[in-house]
Amino acid sequence: MKKIIAFLLTLCLAFTAIAVPGFAEQAEDLQLAVASDLHYNIPNAKLEKLIDDPIYWYANRRCAMDDESGFIIDEFLRQCAESKPDYILIPGDLVDNGRTVIQEHYDVAEKFRSFEQKTGIPIFVINGNHDLGENCAVTRKEFKQIYADFGYDLALETRAEDCSYTANLGEKYRLIALDSCDSTVSTEDGLTADRVQWVKTQTEKAEADGRYPVLMMHHNLIDHMPLQRIINRNFIIRFHYTTAEKFADWGIRTVFTGHEHCSDVSVFTSALGNKIYDFADTALSMYPLNYRVIHYTENEIKYETKTIKQIDTDALTKTVEGYTPEQLKLMNEDLNAYAKGFLKAGLQYRLTLSLSMEKIGIKESDIYYGLVNKAVTLLTDELKLPFYGENSVSTIAARYGITLPKTDYENAWDLAGELVANHYLGSEKLTPESDEVVLLLRTVAVILREENQSLSLVSLRDVADALGGGSDKVQTLYKAAFDGTNPVEYFTAALLAPFLYEFAFDADGVDDNAGTIEGYAVNNNSKNIADNLKYYAEKIFKYFEMIFKIVFKAVNKIVG
Repeated sequence: MKKIIAFLLTLCLAFTAIAVPGFAEQAEDLQLAVASDLHYNIPNAKLEKLIDDPIYWYANRRCAMDDESGFIIDEFLRQCAESKPDYILIPGDLVDNGRTVIQEHYDVAEKFRSFEQKTGIPIFVINGNHDLGENCAVTRKEFKQIYADFGYDLALETRAEDCSYTANLGEKYRLIALDSCDSTVSTEDGLTADRVQWVKTQTEKAEADGRYPVLMMHHNLIDHMPLQRIINRNFIIRFHYTTAEKFADWGIRTVFTGHEHCSDVSVFTSALGNKIYDFADTALSMYPLNYRVIHYTENEIKYETKTIKQIDTDALTKTVEGYTPEQLKLMNEDLNAYAKGFLKAGLQYRLTLSLSMEKIGIKESDIYYGLVNKAVTLLTDELKLPFYGENSVSTIAARYGITLPKTDYENAWDLAGELVANHYLGSEKLTPESDEVVLLLRTVAVILREENQSLSLVSLRDVADALGGGSDKVQTLYKAAFDGTNPVEYFTAALLAPFLYEFAFDADGVDDNAGTIEGYAVNNNSKNIADNLKYYAEKIFKYFEMIFKIVFKAVNKIVG
């Protein structure tokens, strides 16, 4: 009996020795606050009317709260003073007109300097496309001088050719602040092979020193929407898959970026099974007025989102004249809701100006240029129609036997603005079957069907195929919103698929705003490789299936 008891006690002790590490909560190694694209503007002395809107008449086409930006930064720093992160990271676009207005940089640097002196919390910055240019008033040299106290003073190494540097974060991590910008062309990425090789060298040095590399740069590393390099090519680095593969295999697990102004977390798995996460951050001076807080341990990395919920409107009105009592009331009641309204007003202004073939990326030499141009022109004029009432979309839809889902949205512009706001907010919850998605698809189809006398239905189906009509994503949208085989509806699904999969859906399995990912010490490479093989096998099968359908269709045309 004693032997049995001793055996059972040994088992219990062994189980405890195995189980306790799995349940014990590790002490936090590092806490970061990350805010990108501050886009600070020197506030105007008086508000200027830009658009015809009863409340947001000063909204600009960038949808950024320029006159309030300095006060938003003040509130962000106040919150950080309370929450006390170990470090603050700013992945570029500290100011809005930094290439020409050096005073904006001086103002932001002074805010940072005052914060560091009061709290002792270091701030690390890197430049964005709005901050400098070698042919501008503010060059890389001036940038590094102005922000000498915010990363460069603690740098282990600084590249003379650009603004890149490295610095230690606590006892276990190393920051690689990478200048991803072109030296002269704004928005263009400038991540040269030389800079990529420099990153490799720095990861090797970090490993030799027993530290985990954390990377910060302005341009996105991984797609945050379908075909981002094609649709928004200047917002993501060139050769991004190749670079992500290298960074992941060099031991970088977390990358903090900005530029796209959206809250999105994307993951890439290398062929060797190494994962890298790109945390794209919103613009602090735009809806949703968010920033991130990241908690590191070796086994897991937890992240959450914080919001700027208030600003000092008394100080604001002493600086800027022209705010109405209603505007101030709305700001004080719910600053986030006010920022959302500002975004939607500015967005309609922007889209009206930006819906051109050049902006969409279609050349005049493309065979379907004329057709898409006509369709876009119709859309910009008729998306202003109300959904219900006299002379509305619903009355037109009834002529074609189409029923619109009930909605509180005023018109399609209002709905589109909501979808874009959801994209910026992150963690998009809509599906192809959601009322908002079905409403938008049917509305656009109704408008195009109303004008089908000037559109070739045969051409529409061919153009839809050229736009990716055979893909699963387009087919899913088409089946969710429409019955039958009308070419206009098929074309609508193909035309809007990139927009919807950018702004409405997020099905990559990684939450954008709050979640937990594996820490730097965790190795799941075998499982990750198996998942990769399964994913690519399914993709290859789908491509073969699509090619077969195209060939089969072509043969039928020839035979028929």
